[in-house]
Amino acid sequence: MDFELSEEQRAVKAAVRQFITKEVAPLEPTVLLNEREGRPGIDRETLRDLQAKARKYGYWGINTPEEYGGMEAGPVMAAIIAGEAGRTFVPFRFGGSADNILYAGNEEQKQEYLVPTIEGDRRSCFAITEPGAGSDARNIRTRAVRDGDDWVINGEKIFITNGNEADFVMVFAVTNPELGANGGVTCFLADRDMGWESTPIPTMGEWGPASLSFQDVRVPHRNILGEEGRGFELAMQWIGQGRFMIPAGALGAAERMIEMAIEHANNRESMGHPIAEYQAIQWHIADSAVELEAARWLTLRAAWQVERGEDARHSSSIAKLYGTTMANRVVDRVLQIHGGMGYTKELPIERWYRELRLLRIFEGTDEIQRRTIARNLLRGHAKVGASLS
Repeated sequence: MDFELSEEQRAVKAAVRQFITKEVAPLEPTVLLNEREGRPGIDRETLRDLQAKARKYGYWGINTPEEYGGMEAGPVMAAIIAGEAGRTFVPFRFGGSADNILYAGNEEQKQEYLVPTIEGDRRSCFAITEPGAGSDARNIRTRAVRDGDDWVINGEKIFITNGNEADFVMVFAVTNPELGANGGVTCFLADRDMGWESTPIPTMGEWGPASLSFQDVRVPHRNILGEEGRGFELAMQWIGQGRFMIPAGALGAAERMIEMAIEHANNRESMGHPIAEYQAIQWHIADSAVELEAARWLTLRAAWQVERGEDARHSSSIAKLYGTTMANRVVDRVLQIHGGMGYTKELPIERWYRELRLLRIFEGTDEIQRRTIARNLLRGHAKVGASLS
């Protein structure tokens, strides 16, 4: 049993920390100002400039295979990097990546969609969620009907990340109603100029999802991604493969906020004493630190299982449930420690408060994770204490 990072992992962690601290975090005041004035926190040109700088350091395509110019760093390293990137709320992401299911495309599709996405020349979105099918993805109603060499798609998708910016979508539609999710759902690569439209959805945070409308959108048969009728399997592969990455990013945010709380507690005086001397403040900080470390090891263990090729669905659900709720508890305590200033938009805490709340909803709500964990245990698919067996 070894809980120590390798020399390479420590070196990468330190280098990414330096990059985030030096190049990305200084943009925080600008991002807050832009968002207060109704503009995107970071414009696309600035993002691409940052990604180009990161590429010079070798950080390009964290999980992208080397044959496509990526690092192919592996799940554990990817989780470590996500944790460091999560230390800032600046909406930065390392370039050179593409949705994992795009690798299921044929050679022609890879050249048309995958490679340009990796290079940052195209932008994609993943569309399965519908107004009546969120957690119950099997209940999707968007329909695709074969018409000669085309498929005609009708339906609506909702809460689609990057839906307003994407120039193509991986859209899931029912092609065989009798089979449904058991062999009757197909994934299509649909360019925006094929006719689908997007509408922004205002949210309490800075996440800007979209609703997508498909009205008689014609998509060539050659644009089926993977196999006809096997789309639901692709969707679950997309959702499940990187579930541990959500709490991985939350670790960085929680760590940074605890550091802010410690600094504030040591410097803020009340009734003639630093508030760090008061037990109530100490317990907020202690509980946050304990929960952060617990979430860190749950997340890294899930990533480690994925890296070993093991079935990590159960541990990933545990990591997502605990890691995302942990971050929400931490930000609430840190805001409380900062008092009225924590509630203002002068500090980034309220920004994180809104952003982190989303993590408990998308890609599997708290309730769905609890359902998954409980069913695995009750049906014998997982055992209590199995991590040490």
